[in-house]
Amino acid sequence: MATEMTTRRGFLASLLASAALPRLSWADAGSPAYLAAAREAEGRYALFGLTAEGADVFRIPLPGRGHAATAHPSAPEAVAFARRPGTFALVIDCVTGQVAHRLDSPEGRHFYGHGAFIAGGDILCTTENHIDSGEGRIGFWSRREGYRRIGEIPSGGVGPHEILALPGDVLAVANGGIRTHPDHGREKLNIPEMRPNLAYAGLEGVLDLVELDPALHLASIRHLAADGETVAFAMQWQGDLPDSAPLLGLHRREAAPVLCAAPLAEQLAMDGYAGSVALAGGTVGITSPRGGRVHLFGLDGAFQGVLRRPDVCGLAARGAGLMATDGLGGVLALVGEGVQPLAVAGRQWDNHLVPVG
Repeated sequence: MATEMTTRRGFLASLLASAALPRLSWADAGSPAYLAAAREAEGRYALFGLTAEGADVFRIPLPGRGHAATAHPSAPEAVAFARRPGTFALVIDCVTGQVAHRLDSPEGRHFYGHGAFIAGGDILCTTENHIDSGEGRIGFWSRREGYRRIGEIPSGGVGPHEILALPGDVLAVANGGIRTHPDHGREKLNIPEMRPNLAYAGLEGVLDLVELDPALHLASIRHLAADGETVAFAMQWQGDLPDSAPLLGLHRREAAPVLCAAPLAEQLAMDGYAGSVALAGGTVGITSPRGGRVHLFGLDGAFQGVLRRPDVCGLAARGAGLMATDGLGGVLALVGEGVQPLAVAGRQWDNHLVPVG
């Protein structure tokens, strides 16, 4: 049965009728620049707030391994998602360290590990799997109403993974094309028939779809970053790896995507896997924990260089440069052609480094 979609007009009316929420800010939580999940040496899991210099601002225990968190744009709240195929997400008060809300996916759905806020932070959007059909969904949750589920739309493809809020309450959605089912764990069920795409959507539904050449149908679009009008998408190749398999694409709406590749030896060293992507200062970076590399490109798609670091994955903008985390506990500033360690801790950083604010 299709879920009734709350209209923009109806939702705005509900905002006017609701009571004002406390106006705490990220300064009340120590002004973190980033959020990152990690496994600690003792085997425990936690969500950390980090400064731009890699220092801990807070540590909040998690009940299990996280995949990614999304930060509210102004209030000190983080939504931590279980690793797919998870059926719950935790809304964490980063001032008190307490779980403020638990979001359970509707019956017949599971989360894909990412979310994003729109409408000034009043609506949380989550990527989900409609288990019976295998089709992707974007779920909408009202923060003003205690994160009540208020509707959903199709994602425009199968296996939506990361979702990114763009200006004008437009969402960029990485439809990875991979069908999964909770009864099969993380098994990939449709590799020969994959059709990944980059979708743009609003509250009313999908606005645009960007598909790659059919010869690239095994390039699962997984993670996103944006700067101005440019959306960067990182890919993970499924199946046999051709020499020329691109792992990074750049897109501007109403234009064809630009696919980026490094020189052959470097491209092969990435082992078909881009773990994270970020843009800053006219440079786009992708990481490969398998290859122990960060590849850097210009906004025109030209290869700029490589930085080597074992098990590097998390990546985010740091001013005009980039900041990365690795599975060895390192927090790193990527400066020019070098890697500057900022901090090393006895923890294994998970896949993503999430900017705050």
